[in-house]
Amino acid sequence: MAGQTPFQPEPVQPQAARPADPLAQMAHFADHLENAIARVVKGQAHVVRHMLVSLLVQGHVLLEGNPGTAKTLLVRTLGRLCSLDFKRIQFTPDLMPSDITGTSIFRPTSAEFEFRKGPVFTQLLLADEINRAPARTQAALLQSMQERIVSADGADYNLGDVFCVVATQNPLESEGTYPLPEAQLDRFLFKLMVDFPDQTTELEIFKQHGAPKSGDDLEAAGLQPLFGLDEIRAMRQRVYGVEVRPDIAGYALAIIRHTREHPFLRAGASTRAGVMLLRAARAAAATYGRGFVIPDDVRELAVPALRHRLYRTAAAELEGVSTDSILEDIISRVPVPR
Repeated sequence: MAGQTPFQPEPVQPQAARPADPLAQMAHFADHLENAIARVVKGQAHVVRHMLVSLLVQGHVLLEGNPGTAKTLLVRTLGRLCSLDFKRIQFTPDLMPSDITGTSIFRPTSAEFEFRKGPVFTQLLLADEINRAPARTQAALLQSMQERIVSADGADYNLGDVFCVVATQNPLESEGTYPLPEAQLDRFLFKLMVDFPDQTTELEIFKQHGAPKSGDDLEAAGLQPLFGLDEIRAMRQRVYGVEVRPDIAGYALAIIRHTREHPFLRAGASTRAGVMLLRAARAAAATYGRGFVIPDDVRELAVPALRHRLYRTAAAELEGVSTDSILEDIISRVPVPR
């Protein structure tokens, strides 16, 4: 196109030498991953960090945002940089559970049924617009997300220890959406909000994507894997060694118990929610190069880890009080351990 500058990806910065200390290595990986993803997905650094934390503790992530906010591109890029086998399922009202898990096919030559695996058999699964399918189809992921197996025709099929689901959903006010069942929401470690970028960042996106080769072309962007499965497994082992002192555990417990007493909440967070919050805090501390959890780790993750597990009263809904604002109020009231 005349007068148009071809897409020029930002130059790939050479990766600095890896530190010798294992925790420093994890901080190095986390920073480098954020920088690499920022070359194609602008303005979502906090989302990237939390998705890495979830991957390190075998958690699943729910991304909520309006269409066109690069949710799918973010997951594709993460899969490429982490050397993960990636598959995508587009959820629609007519999607059937067998379209996700697989189906049995009769083979005349052997006179036997053969199980043909569905797209759930992967390492990083993108469940795109998950709330556009009815509850029966959404429930097909429940066993996979909790136990990492698929049961079919009396047999169990293992999905592997790296299996991770990243689901995207549009706001419930959007046309043609269904609310996710409470049991399925509880399977997600985080619910992350993907907002529109600020004006400066959005202008950068327009410049990057206005050329014949757009910024969502990962090949053109020159993105190469940063680490593989062995390194992911090694980092997970290091997370187990991160210390959670009793006062930090008590701080997380106080936040959980306050959610059960807040007048605007009809159902507070469960014990499992608190355990998952602390598990994520350990991973977050490791990505910052620390071998111990501090209160800021808990404060940073409390809202994304709890917002989808709490249910407001009718009075809160009538007054327009959001779950996030309730959580922020609780966090501000709980004394921080010294």
